[in-house]
Amino acid sequence: MSTLKIALVTGAYRGLGLETCRQLAAQGLHVILTSRSETAGRAATKQLADQGYSVSYHPLDVTDPESISRLVEHIRSEHDELDILVNNAGVFLDPKPDQDSDSTSIFNAALDTFRTTLETNTYGPIMLCQQLIPLMNGNGRVVNVSSGMGQLTDMEGGFAAYRLSKTALNAVTRIFAAELADTGIKVNSVCPGWVRTDMGGASADLSPEEGADTIVWLATLPDDGPSGGFFRNREPIAW
Repeated sequence: MSTLKIALVTGAYRGLGLETCRQLAAQGLHVILTSRSETAGRAATKQLADQGYSVSYHPLDVTDPESISRLVEHIRSEHDELDILVNNAGVFLDPKPDQDSDSTSIFNAALDTFRTTLETNTYGPIMLCQQLIPLMNGNGRVVNVSSGMGQLTDMEGGFAAYRLSKTALNAVTRIFAAELADTGIKVNSVCPGWVRTDMGGASADLSPEEGADTIVWLATLPDDGPSGGFFRNREPIAW
């Protein structure tokens, strides 16, 4: 079993997740890179390993309880415990803006889009927290990758399924943090900003390196660090 601290990142074969893996591994952690696509995940893992980082791969579909159970058994057998969980996997399934119609309006949103989005962006992190936090033995870090689009204080119209899933994820953060307040486990949400990824697009403001910074900061907080907060650029923001 490894003597390094163990971090797990979901949805990590590209973009923000892959950069989060790289930055965590650069701090001397062993990182378990997970993704639904095993081919892409193994290729990303090899890319990091070839750069000298301590990283391994395990397939994971965050919407599948059996896939999560297999991951838990892998961690128990190979590492015994987990120190960091980064819930990064997410989808944005709302229609893109259309000049000829109000395609992004909640009035036109399909319930199936809500269901599928919530399964990945909200229910997945809940199941992973339920199964993986007990492996932290009372001292660990959980980072839920949220979005400013989920802030109730700045809520706007459009893209309703994605917004709702991230607002709900923020509530998940608060609930777990409250129930773990008497432990050494810290649970926080992060808005990485508008990042140049497949989801964010090429015109986004931030590089993946910049977007991952606050995620990694929260994942490696000292024992006197915050819990139950929402952060951007290493600063607290309103819910």
